Amino acid sequence: MTATQETLKQTPLYSEHAALKARIVPFGGWEMPVQYEGILAEYEHTRKAVTLFDTCHMGEFLIHGDCRESGLDALVTMSIADMPAHTCRYGMLLNDHGGVIDDLVIFREGREEWFIVVNGATTVKDARHFRARLKQPQAFEDVSSAIGKIDVQGPLSRQIFADLTPGIEKLAYYTFDSFNLLGETVRVSRTGYTGELGYEIYSSSKTVTAIWRKLLQNPNIKPAGLGARDMLRLEVGYSLYGHEINETTTPLEAGLARFVDFTKDFIGKDALLKQQKEGGPRRKIAGFISETRRAPRQDNKIYAPTGEAIGVVTSGTFSPHCQRGIGLGFLPITMASTGQKIYFGDDNTRNLAIISSRTFYKNDSLKS
Repeated sequence: MTATQETLKQTPLYSEHAALKARIVPFGGWEMPVQYEGILAEYEHTRKAVTLFDTCHMGEFLIHGDCRESGLDALVTMSIADMPAHTCRYGMLLNDHGGVIDDLVIFREGREEWFIVVNGATTVKDARHFRARLKQPQAFEDVSSAIGKIDVQGPLSRQIFADLTPGIEKLAYYTFDSFNLLGETVRVSRTGYTGELGYEIYSSSKTVTAIWRKLLQNPNIKPAGLGARDMLRLEVGYSLYGHEINETTTPLEAGLARFVDFTKDFIGKDALLKQQKEGGPRRKIAGFISETRRAPRQDNKIYAPTGEAIGVVTSGTFSPHCQRGIGLGFLPITMASTGQKIYFGDDNTRNLAIISSRTFYKNDSLKS
């Protein structure tokens, strides 16, 4: 049974999207808004002001206990034992072959309290992996259905959000704390997926609708959908699970080695060390810019100037910032140098592009 044939899940905000006349599409087993006013308008509003994204489909786990004794530290690629309380870290969950089961963010709530955020489409798979590989599986709790999540993103987010939730302006990048919002104690982290200054609100699923409505009472805040979100994340080169990373791709191939701590033991480490010992990955994710406004699409082939197929596009879009098509794709290491010419497309139509940095947009407010 395919994702479109099975019963799709709806977030607690589904009726809000319907009331706002959003266009709804299947996404990772969920019915999600792809756009409201329009993808480009929502993109521009995120870059210049503030937008809201419904991310209630994401998965959330709680793990109780010492990170080493429970086995949590050995499941993730990043160092977590040295995390101060109320900080977050990005990393990955690997299989024994070094492939990425999922990417995730870990929050340290206390000395032995951990809150983990995973992708919506992989929540069930991830929960199964944690339960199977933790030394203390009883320490694991899947709280996804009880959590509602809204992303507040854009350069004016601190100014506007602080009026509603005093104190959030003190949050540094990749930190979080508890705040009172509409009478409920909620987690708010200074994180996001757009490359702009922003916050992510974790409330109960019962009150997330009231928070969404309250925020939208401000005329400077507008809702945004998956279309703008993908455009925004691609302009800053962020990976998307199922595109740049998957269970057959290692962090080294995906350009995410900086989120791997080789000074500790973790599942998949031996496979990564073997890949390094054998000369490193043979392929890598590279960014490229089209010579025209034509955007590459996932699974387009990438061709060398001599005509042979050498790689595949993992993500692509039109970039309002560059005013050209941009993309990420796998290429042989030897053919992924910045400035090199490639072509993308298929056997009938090929489009010239130039290898570039995977960070296409650098004027963001992310750490301002």
